[in-house]
Amino acid sequence: MGIVRKILFLCHGNICRSPMAEFVMKDLVRMAGRENDFEITSAAVTDDEKGNPVYPPVKVLLEGKGICTDGHRAHRITSEEFKNADLVIVMDDSNLRLLSGTVGRSAVYESGKVHKLMEYTSAGGHCPDVADPWYTRDFERSYRDILAGCTGLLEALR
Repeated sequence: MGIVRKILFLCHGNICRSPMAEFVMKDLVRMAGRENDFEITSAAVTDDEKGNPVYPPVKVLLEGKGICTDGHRAHRITSEEFKNADLVIVMDDSNLRLLSGTVGRSAVYESGKVHKLMEYTSAGGHCPDVADPWYTRDFERSYRDILAGCTGLLEALR
């Protein structure tokens, strides 16, 4: 058995972007036959949506692509989750700032395990944010960005 990499996706409330990334990545890993290589989860950087399921428009979008989100409940990242993760993938700069308040600035910026999802796309060094569909209402755009980021991340982990 190979090394299991623990990937934790983060966004503001853990009902839109981070669960979308969690379930998209799980689907990509499954299609690649690498389910045993990864442990993939998601969390929030706030308590704003604690206990809530995936946001209905995200659930509908993912189900339309054959991706199930059943059983998800939003929760805020804990220090223990951060410590145990090999990679912590955030959606935007605001997530980085809020994560710093939870686990400490040095842990975020010096651990080498925190990255923005868009780092793994052709945008590369520009590292744009994954737009928050809670505000943009453009769930399809967020999905395309997340799919590109997760595809690039999986490729980087080969």
